[in-house]
Amino acid sequence: MRDTRSRTQAQARTKAVRETSLRWGALVVLGLITTFAWASLTRADGHETIIESHGFSFYGDLTYPEDFPHFDYVNPDAPKGGEISLGTVGTFDSLNPYSRKGRGAALSSVMYESLLGEGVNGTPAPADVYAEYYGLLAKRIEYDEGKNWVIFHMRPEARFSTGDPVTAHDIYFSHNLLLDQGLKSYGDAVRKRIPKVEVLDDHRIKFYFTEGISRRSLIEQVGFVPAWSKKWYEETGARLDESRLTTSPGSGPYMLDSFDVNRRVTYKRNRDYWGNDLPINVGRNNFDSIRIEYFGDAEAAFQGFLAGEFTYRTENDSKKWATGYDTPKVNSGAIQLRELRDGTPPTPSGIVFNLNSPVFEDRRVREAVALAYNFEWTNASLQYGLFQQRASFTQDTPIMATGVPEGAELEFLQGLGDLVPPEVLSEEVRMPHTSNEARLFDRRNARKAMALLDEAGWAVGDDGIRRKEGQTLTINYLFNSSSPDTLSGAMENFVSNVEKLGIDIRLEKVDPSQYTSRERDRDYDLVYDSYAAFLGTGTGLAQRFGSEAAEFSLFNPAGLASPLIDAIIEGSLLAETREEEQASLMALDRALRHEFIMIPLWYKPNHWVAYYDMYEFPDVLPPYGLGQLDFWWYNEEKAAELRASGALR
Repeated sequence: MRDTRSRTQAQARTKAVRETSLRWGALVVLGLITTFAWASLTRADGHETIIESHGFSFYGDLTYPEDFPHFDYVNPDAPKGGEISLGTVGTFDSLNPYSRKGRGAALSSVMYESLLGEGVNGTPAPADVYAEYYGLLAKRIEYDEGKNWVIFHMRPEARFSTGDPVTAHDIYFSHNLLLDQGLKSYGDAVRKRIPKVEVLDDHRIKFYFTEGISRRSLIEQVGFVPAWSKKWYEETGARLDESRLTTSPGSGPYMLDSFDVNRRVTYKRNRDYWGNDLPINVGRNNFDSIRIEYFGDAEAAFQGFLAGEFTYRTENDSKKWATGYDTPKVNSGAIQLRELRDGTPPTPSGIVFNLNSPVFEDRRVREAVALAYNFEWTNASLQYGLFQQRASFTQDTPIMATGVPEGAELEFLQGLGDLVPPEVLSEEVRMPHTSNEARLFDRRNARKAMALLDEAGWAVGDDGIRRKEGQTLTINYLFNSSSPDTLSGAMENFVSNVEKLGIDIRLEKVDPSQYTSRERDRDYDLVYDSYAAFLGTGTGLAQRFGSEAAEFSLFNPAGLASPLIDAIIEGSLLAETREEEQASLMALDRALRHEFIMIPLWYKPNHWVAYYDMYEFPDVLPPYGLGQLDFWWYNEEKAAELRASGALR
């Protein structure tokens, strides 16, 4: 465990930066608000302009009309039936995914719905358009043009799996339960934005929004609160912040069927699901059951798939994709391998710096450590040349920053004044360094790294170890022991290169439960982790990248607390057009790369999937969702053939 005094000092520095950033952010917002009126618009006769709709988009443009029969990309005639089964690595000891305590079972939120609809496990629905939301528990949405409040008109027919109605009282209860017993970062943020909630009657609920703040993400925020049963919580005395192996009833198409701790969990389709015939659900929720099998490590999971212990696999290991599937089942066609379109930006995964670690306060040390990573050699030698190097938090999208800022992005950044370092305005956006593909230890980069460390005062001693003022340059790198072998090998090679720079680095491979616990406590200098990619603005950006929650947010593993980032997020929330929004997000990508919070690794532009040949999916997949649990379906005839051939049990 790291020194308590260092941790306390780091927390104090974080607090100081956060307070500075909030002051700067307030000044920036006040400057921008002078040209933006938040009061609700009124007609000439003095009455508010009220909008009523079957869905919500911030700019008011919905692709699907009120009478749409189904989403364009689904098969409305998809049969219901069969099972899809997936494998995962790790353990679970809870069926409550909303608590910091315990390790929730995979898909344990699948049973719960919200006022606005989404796909299985929080995936987009619809998945062919971005940032459009359609009513699920709510049949109609009503709000003033200034978005100062919203009323959700709920469907009276909505039912929990127990048969009890889902009412506005349940939504009110769930909203407050999240505030009182959910994640602190969530509660702190929402309380500031939503000061009042009012139940108008059993099927109408009204949310009021704080004056003088951005209207971004407010309606979506309340629209996606899970609907939990007030009756069940009050009768059982259960808490949202506890680890438990019981579940509250949900209103969704799937219910918990059975579980065996650390081995499997199964969800079954509710045949009496109240929303089966809604247009938003046509062609979706097609499997009778979804089963998750647990394995101790990645190799055991892979072998389990080949043996038929589960039937669908998204592959992320390049070695396995290149060589591991040369098996009789694949060669016979029993297992299908496909590369399928992925229109979302790749997850920004990488080696994350804990910015609260004293050793990484000096950017030169971060730069030196990064130069030890050799993407080109890793990709060629370990990954069969199948990956590309990730540079951006919005890789290969229209909002990926390139070159020097210009046009609307430049204008946005200039509007932030002295917060923006001159080099951000004048130099090309940060790109990853290049390395020698032929040699793991790139001597050119090593010389640069050593010069940076020397400049930072970390001198090499007679024993080859760097020290400053008697303190050894020591780094602990937290790593999940259940990770795929290829990833583990790549990180071991990276660590070997770091050691050659004279740094005492320790790759700490710990089991998944220890990894989760230590990650929550930020007990690391480096960690292999990820941030969420983004395509649009919203208050969630502050939870991931903002200063206010930096000290404790689970979504900000670097502990980033930057006045520049805060100001960009605040400015983005004030965008009045899609063009302004895109310019601000391009600036955010540029600034995040400038802050240098992680060493970006690799990505692939397509989904690699392997599945037993009994599943089917639409010919044209939507860009924002693979949909294997959402709108794929089961072919009973093909399944019978697989069983007859012995490919499946």
